[in-house]
Amino acid sequence: MRRNVLSTITVMVTVFATVVAAQPDPTVTPTVLFSPTFPSTTRLITNEYAYWNPTKTTAVTSADWEMTSGSLFSSTGYGWTGKIDRLSPGPTSTAGTNSAVFRLNTRRHDFADVRVRFNAKIVRLATDSATFPVPFDGIHIWLRYQNQYHLYYASVARRDGVVLIKKKCPGGVFNNGTYYTLTSQIKGYPIALGQWRAVGATVSNNPDGSVKITLLVNGHFVVGATDKGMGCAPIRTAGSVGIRGDNTEFMFSKFQVTTLVPSTTTTRPPTLTPTRSLTPR
Repeated sequence: MRRNVLSTITVMVTVFATVVAAQPDPTVTPTVLFSPTFPSTTRLITNEYAYWNPTKTTAVTSADWEMTSGSLFSSTGYGWTGKIDRLSPGPTSTAGTNSAVFRLNTRRHDFADVRVRFNAKIVRLATDSATFPVPFDGIHIWLRYQNQYHLYYASVARRDGVVLIKKKCPGGVFNNGTYYTLTSQIKGYPIALGQWRAVGATVSNNPDGSVKITLLVNGHFVVGATDKGMGCAPIRTAGSVGIRGDNTEFMFSKFQVTTLVPSTTTTRPPTLTPTRSLTPR
């Protein structure tokens, strides 16, 4: 994914989002589906060069991860973006990382109704003009990732302190896609540099054909939505999961994908007229 964010056009769309709060049953233990680890040494795990040049013998590939943009390193047992820049990484990401546009997803594409969680520590938010700093810079969790044009994502740490859930549908001016906001912007979650934050998100199919997505911070439900076809059909097909980073140097640990457990659900009336954005703000 390449970012050429210069302007935003927002169109109001008359579609409702239902906010959902769920309390998992504490007596049921979820099944761990994916729980990768990182070496204690600092080294390249994979990068965009490996994705776009899969036949090159110099490509550094990972059994767990792939990325269309940026570089993934290990550092003291954590995943790490490396230093933030907009330079082409080449085979080894030594001259640059391009991790200002960090797009990481699992190689596995069989994650359906799941919970994704990990701990994240933001080291630095880029502020120089070369990286085009914007309010939505930060960390976002990908769910039901079909490809870079078709997915859900939960913004769990943004420069402006907002968290929210969005959907990307194929077709549009931003990297061949259009972003649709599924929830209101929840303020009050500013980034604390150098501090760990536990973040997570869930996704599941409903019997009526819709899809439910929730966002969690520090283990607590913050906001959720039911997608009944905003922008394009609900994404009910299993996909990969992952992490998107924008202009953000960060580390992450304890990345885990688990099955969902039965829960008690409370549904509140729709309160939002979502927006269609030509940029992923």
